[in-house]
Amino acid sequence: MVKTFSITFDVEQDCPPFLTTEKGMKEGMPKILALLERLGVRATFFFTAEMAEKYPDTVEKVLEASHELGMHGYRHERLDRMPVSDAKKVLRKMADIFSPYEVVSFRAPNLQLPGSLLPVLEDIGVKYDSSKAVYKGWWKGVTRMGGVIEIPVSATSFVIRWPAWARKIHYTLVPRPLVLFAHPWEFVDMGKAPVRWDCKAWTGEKALERLEETLKWLLRKEGEPKTIGEIGASLGGGTED
Repeated sequence: MVKTFSITFDVEQDCPPFLTTEKGMKEGMPKILALLERLGVRATFFFTAEMAEKYPDTVEKVLEASHELGMHGYRHERLDRMPVSDAKKVLRKMADIFSPYEVVSFRAPNLQLPGSLLPVLEDIGVKYDSSKAVYKGWWKGVTRMGGVIEIPVSATSFVIRWPAWARKIHYTLVPRPLVLFAHPWEFVDMGKAPVRWDCKAWTGEKALERLEETLKWLLRKEGEPKTIGEIGASLGGGTED
């Protein structure tokens, strides 16, 4: 596998389902966009339809900076915890919100996508999915599943906030392509929020510093990053599931 990496962000309310605040949108997103611009790095931003509706100016900033826009459900509903018929309705409702844009990438909330929904993704124009994860047992790598190409996530978002030595070991060992993800709320201090400890540790400015360290290290080690769509297009053969 050719060395390459992708940095992706799941753009949603703060640490769902624990919170309904949107500090990540208001405070975290500007920090992320500024850092990426400074480093010359393009990323993929998977927006929930709700956040895309509420923050259209942020969507435009993402597109103006030549980042990729992806879809991430409607209100971050767990698609695997509802009847298939309801999940299909959620996906179609989501797609309607994104219809003014050309969106071909998708990531399911909580990285949980029932296989029964793949035909719906195809139908709404999704070509590339990033809902599987190596750390959740997906070891097939880039895989073609019908008309959708799966590009799995390499590590949980918490890893970006780990100390440098732990991050580097982890990222060196996982399969390629290396797909990282984080959330805008991680770059806001969550220390006093009523959430799990892993949603609090090293958030805020510390997280932003470690994201910058990670990106600079990967730029030296892996070269120019690609968006999920670019990885999908370049590795589109994949392995048939």
